[in-house]
Amino acid sequence: MTPDGSLHQNLELKARLANPTVVAPALLALGAQSGGRLDQVDTYFVVPAGRLKLREIAGAEAQLIAYDRPETQAHRVSQFRVSRVVDPAGMRQVLSTSLGVLGTVSKRRELYLWKDSRIHLDEVEGLGSFIEFEVGSRGDAWDDRERMKVLMETFQLGPADALRASYADLLGFTT
Repeated sequence: MTPDGSLHQNLELKARLANPTVVAPALLALGAQSGGRLDQVDTYFVVPAGRLKLREIAGAEAQLIAYDRPETQAHRVSQFRVSRVVDPAGMRQVLSTSLGVLGTVSKRRELYLWKDSRIHLDEVEGLGSFIEFEVGSRGDAWDDRERMKVLMETFQLGPADALRASYADLLGFTT
């Protein structure tokens, strides 16, 4: 995914990381590659539809991310656009002044990559530990769902384990 503002889509699932002992063996079994550690702060802004957040990543380029997804299903299809931000402090000030801030989410993310999919092991300030899958769409819904199925089985997760909320929702930020 190139952060150029173009429309992208993925299939997502988020769950509490209830059994951390399955993580290392599952990552090895998949052959997932480490994408490193990311310390992120997401500032959410008030918008009329969907969500808009400024993501600041320690030691990396900031991003403005607009997305929309239903929060009612275990597997959620998310449509999103990502753009590079060269002046995150200035962008935060402009958006805060013009739109208003819902709140911020701070997290430490361990990123793993597997077959056009991202596996996130997140430690979210004020919430705890989570695992999140983002299966990048290849334009074939069946293939996307099959890759999600493999991830869920590998990490011993079922539909009942899925959280139907964003971190911002869990922290009580609502529009």
